[in-house]
Amino acid sequence: MKARRDLGSDAGQAFPIYITAVAGLLFLALALFAVGQAGATRNGGQTAADAAALAAAQDYRDQLRKGFLEAIANGSVWDDLLNGRGIGTGDACERAQWFAQQNGADLTGLGCVPGYLPTSFTVTVRTQKPVGKTVIPGTETKHATATAKAVVTPRCTAEPPAPPTKGPDDGQGGGGDGGKGDGDDGKDDGKDDKPPIDLRCDGLDLTIDPTRLDLFPDAKDLFSVHLAD
Repeated sequence: MKARRDLGSDAGQAFPIYITAVAGLLFLALALFAVGQAGATRNGGQTAADAAALAAAQDYRDQLRKGFLEAIANGSVWDDLLNGRGIGTGDACERAQWFAQQNGADLTGLGCVPGYLPTSFTVTVRTQKPVGKTVIPGTETKHATATAKAVVTPRCTAEPPAPPTKGPDDGQGGGGDGGKGDGDDGKDDGKDDKPPIDLRCDGLDLTIDPTRLDLFPDAKDLFSVHLAD
């Protein structure tokens, strides 16, 4: 009988230890869940920041292409445009805000900041929803913030124009007609005023014909957009 009383006494002493261990494990599990929930909120914020920065950079890339196309059509200087600068940011940062909202965040802090050399957009966002209520105090009002930077990089460089070639009649008076061609009364249709533009894009040759701007390259062929490391 004495042995039975000793066994019962040991079991009674072990029960509080068992309860304490279970409670500790339960709290640890809830704490890990809180950490995971915070991580998910942080990842969501980073996704929103990445999307917003890329949207701003892509919008600016489209504006560069449009400006480049108009400059060639008008015979204006286009060197800066080909190098990824020379125009305002336009609606780029508004696109960043729209994409941030689509991913459950809003611009915060400095918001959308353009950069130059190279052209870039740095975006800071804050998640719309907090981490939520957990065993860790304060998480119910804790929002995640994240920052991302997208860079617009030119793919192309301009090749020097080819030297003009002389025809067999260059330097001659054209038979006393003042150098005017037969039947054209000295008029020029203007097509020869805009020579082709030779570019080197990612190691490949690309020629732009100013008389066939309907074949103008896409923005992604002229500029790349990527997140900065």
